[in-house]
Amino acid sequence: MKNYLFLLVLLSIISLKGHAQSNNERFPEFPQCVDVDFTNKETCFKNTLREFVLNNYQIPAEVSREGYKGEITVIFEVDKSGVFNIIYTDAAYSGLKEEMQRVFDLLPQIEPATYNARPIFVQFKMPVKIPLELNMEQFSMTSEDITEASGVFPQNDEKDLTDEYDEIQSGEFTRPRYESQINIPLSHEFYSRFDAEFNKIGVNTHSGSKPLLFSEVSEYYDFKAEEDKMLRDANSWFGRKLSNEHLVQYQTEDYWFTLDFALDLQLGKDFQQTEFDFTYNNTRALIFQGGLGKNFNFYTVVYENQGRFADYYNRFAESLRPDGGDPAIIPGRGIAKPFMDEGYDYPVAEGYLSYAPNKFFNLQFGHGKNFIGDGYRSLLMSDNASPYPYFKMNTTFWKLKYTNTWMSLRDVRPAVTENGSFRTKYMANHYLSYNVTKRLNIGLFESVVWENDNNRGFDLNYLNPVVFYRAIEFSTGARGGNAVIGLTSKYKFSDQINVYGQWIIDEFSTSDVFGGQQSWKNKLGYQLGIKYFDAFKIPGLFLQAEYNQVRPYTYTHNTGVLNYGHNNQSMAHLWGSNFREILAIARYKKDRWYGDAKVIYGKRGFDFNMANDQFAYGGDIYTSERQRPFETGVKIGQGNTAYSLFSSVEAGYIVNPATNLKLYGSFIYRSFNPDVKTPQNFDNTTSWINFGLRTDIFNWYYDY
Repeated sequence: MKNYLFLLVLLSIISLKGHAQSNNERFPEFPQCVDVDFTNKETCFKNTLREFVLNNYQIPAEVSREGYKGEITVIFEVDKSGVFNIIYTDAAYSGLKEEMQRVFDLLPQIEPATYNARPIFVQFKMPVKIPLELNMEQFSMTSEDITEASGVFPQNDEKDLTDEYDEIQSGEFTRPRYESQINIPLSHEFYSRFDAEFNKIGVNTHSGSKPLLFSEVSEYYDFKAEEDKMLRDANSWFGRKLSNEHLVQYQTEDYWFTLDFALDLQLGKDFQQTEFDFTYNNTRALIFQGGLGKNFNFYTVVYENQGRFADYYNRFAESLRPDGGDPAIIPGRGIAKPFMDEGYDYPVAEGYLSYAPNKFFNLQFGHGKNFIGDGYRSLLMSDNASPYPYFKMNTTFWKLKYTNTWMSLRDVRPAVTENGSFRTKYMANHYLSYNVTKRLNIGLFESVVWENDNNRGFDLNYLNPVVFYRAIEFSTGARGGNAVIGLTSKYKFSDQINVYGQWIIDEFSTSDVFGGQQSWKNKLGYQLGIKYFDAFKIPGLFLQAEYNQVRPYTYTHNTGVLNYGHNNQSMAHLWGSNFREILAIARYKKDRWYGDAKVIYGKRGFDFNMANDQFAYGGDIYTSERQRPFETGVKIGQGNTAYSLFSSVEAGYIVNPATNLKLYGSFIYRSFNPDVKTPQNFDNTTSWINFGLRTDIFNWYYDY
């Protein structure tokens, strides 16, 4: 009886606020109301709707059981085709929303409302008080308790805008990022969470072009459900923001945004470093992301950083120093200024605009990084270098995904600086991913680097998204650009085991490649790897093994500026070229706890850079290949051969899954042993322990 009375009250007051139906306006019409005279059409519509809801609506038991007191608000419409739609429901219980939605889903399609004989939509706002007894007071009120949510029929009265500011309020936050055109941040640990689902046999996905969009992955991996598993019971505002939510989260029907304060606080000890007691990193950042409509998204993050690291890492950062007096470039981050006791201050900013005009295209313009491949490393395009401006177009249809990326890069060496300004160069690449079968994927890659010589600027020849770059390089002059081509592949033996590979060709001379004399022109590299998901039937255990090798002089050029680098760092493998390496990685995650272990062993070849030996042996991509010591007999590891071992373990706790904030501890052991000790390369062993609190949204690479 209570339920019946409640619904009787609720539906009896559905009407328009301060508006009488005129002769050229018709209310929505149920079939039962066809023969009703015009003046009673509105009453018939409401009575028919009332009867339908009375017969179908059931009050959720939990509302009565828990003695809840409050109010829900329902906004619904009858659209131009006569279909009922709930636009928004604001309620403290999901059951109240779900039951109202269920009832409205049962409503039939009816004749729509019209104005001047043209179909229009009708929209209403309906408040409902809980418990039901409180609606007895509403029963005696006028029909103004149900107000018009938006214009239904044209009216002569001017719209009252004095409440417009107060009406700007957030609705329920549904975590829209997980269905948006926002990039999934390049974090190896985060990607390993959904890698298995995204690479199952039979799915038509493309995992080689990264960063992936949340909308690409959400069809195969339920981000919300996985995040829900990690949510903690937190009643206070501080507890929710610390453990479960974004600092600021706002959502309406038309737009949404979040604002977060991010951290990367590290404190550690390099036990071989005697000059300083501790290593540290102090990063504070603001992350602002959101969406306007369904097709346009934005993301920006601004970092303020100070740090001092283990000795080997500091020396490597200082070896990258740019022209102009700054002491270092922090690998993967950017140019650093001096800070206190031989520390570094290195501000970083990243961001992009992402637009999807339809389901086939995604366009991005931003400042950040990109990655090509399925491995831990990439020989084609990696996230090793510091951020750069780019424009990217992803085209996905049938069994194809085609990625075009155009980039503006910098050469910051003193030797090429002009009038105190860093040298500008440009890069364009194409990557075509094709699912040949439900198990096999192959990819074709090509890239070209050119400089602003003769005021050439951004060469419009390279804007063509489907052209073969080798042909353009030939037409503009062999010295006008440096083109490389590559091949990727992936095969799914099962849902648990994937194998993958890459092949990079910087220069291909058939007579030299197959001549058997190991010519310097054999500028090749390849990668082989395997992934094992839920290894040994242990959920959350991920194992990976990978082999990489790149021959000397790959990525270099006889015109030094045209190397495959940016800000004195390689755009591919962080070791440049002239190396072999094998690596093994294990990752495990359960609830909010995670851990990983990594071992990397490699053979590398360095230049001597001594008075009696100034030759380029092919490991440094920033040296000219014209300085090579010999034409043939070129082998990996030539020059000052060094063997390196890098191992690390990390374990931590995910403090907030919404922002990927982690509390962790790590230990790194590194040994480096060259044949000849030089000022740049000498025997070095490092034991480095670290503890930190970090928002994990980019990859730190310490394995140099």
